[in-house]
Amino acid sequence: MIQVLIVDDDVRVAEINAAYVAKVAGFRVAAQAHSAARALAVVEDVPVDLVLLDHHLPDRNGLAVVRELRRVGRQVDVIMVTAARDVATVQDAMRHGALQYLVKPFTYAGLRSKLEAYAALRHTFDGGGQAEQAEVDRLFGALWATGEPDLPKGHSPTTAELVRRALRDADGPLSAQEIAESAGMSRQTAQRYLKLLERTGKVRLTLRYGETGRPEHRYAWA
Repeated sequence: MIQVLIVDDDVRVAEINAAYVAKVAGFRVAAQAHSAARALAVVEDVPVDLVLLDHHLPDRNGLAVVRELRRVGRQVDVIMVTAARDVATVQDAMRHGALQYLVKPFTYAGLRSKLEAYAALRHTFDGGGQAEQAEVDRLFGALWATGEPDLPKGHSPTTAELVRRALRDADGPLSAQEIAESAGMSRQTAQRYLKLLERTGKVRLTLRYGETGRPEHRYAWA
């Protein structure tokens, strides 16, 4: 049974989210917390596998909670809950160990799909066996999905995530070659995903002009 901590400053919303989680097979609500301080205290005292963590809390935001969990070595998984306007901020939490995020208001079906994908991924890795790459891609893709269209045929969610992380971890715009080296893939593969991410508005393209020759394409996460 996967033990879940529900964190939301609104008691009523926390109760609704807890009811949603309790309806999903294989999940149990271990506790609820309505502040960052209480959430961190619960993780210290109660066995928790997954935290459903609201970004807006009265004492610290969700990103600060994720950073503190990692600082003290707590390896619980985290799904962030945020308003649409804060998605860019919450995505930064993924660099510090948050698994994924949900944009509110969300439905029971939306939360259930995230939880079921999370449970399947845990089962795959906890089993200690070799998983087919397509299956791993599918599970990561289900967690990464935020209501946007699926990736085009022939594109892997795992590879897209590697490119995304390379861009978000960078101090500034990168070339396709730099991204390829950082993500451990060929330049051609990096370019293919960069073009897709640029078309969908995820990546911003700029040009850097040298003294001679064509300008260099530089990419940054938008």
